[in-house]
Amino acid sequence: MEWLIIVAILMFIITPVMWLKPSPKQKRQMALRESAKKQGVTIKMDKPPLHHFRGTMPAYRWYYPQGAPGPTFVLLRDVSASDALELYHAGWRWRIAPLRALPDNATEPFKALLERLPQDALVIESTPGSLTLWWWESQNAERFTTYLDDFEQLKRSLSGLSDKPVNKPLQTQSVGRHL
Repeated sequence: MEWLIIVAILMFIITPVMWLKPSPKQKRQMALRESAKKQGVTIKMDKPPLHHFRGTMPAYRWYYPQGAPGPTFVLLRDVSASDALELYHAGWRWRIAPLRALPDNATEPFKALLERLPQDALVIESTPGSLTLWWWESQNAERFTTYLDDFEQLKRSLSGLSDKPVNKPLQTQSVGRHL
C-alpha cells in the first residue's frame, strides 16, 4: 500500500512537468521561427488584416529600407476573401490593390511565389514599412527557406514604390552672379 501511495505522489509531481514539454508541432514551429530570424525575417504574433478575425496570427515581416518605402496593398487567399474582391492570380484577391501597377520585375516572380505558397498562407500585405506574410506555419524550416529568396527579391523590387512621395529635404542651388 505504501508503494502505491509513493507512485501516486510521484505521478502527481511528474504530470505537470510533462505538460510543460513542447509538443512536436511546437518544436517544429520554434525551429522554423529560429531559422527565419537568422535569415533576417521578423516574426510577430499580430492581428491580421482579415475581417471578422479574432485573435492573432504569425506575421513574417521583411522590412523595406527606410529611404525606400514600399507600396500599400493587401492580397487575400480566396478562402479568406469575398467573391466581390478583384481576382489577382491563382486564387488570390486584392482586398486593397496597389495604386500603381506592380513593375514587371516584381509581377512575374510574385505570381510564381503565390502559386508555391502553402494553403495556410492567407494574406500578403505591403505597407510603406514592410512586406508581411500571414500564415499558420504549416511547414518546416527547410521548406520555408525555399521562399526566402523570392520574398527578398520581391521586397527589393517593391522598395521605393511607395504610394506617397518620400519627403526629402530641399536642396538649394547656389546661383552665382557673373559680373
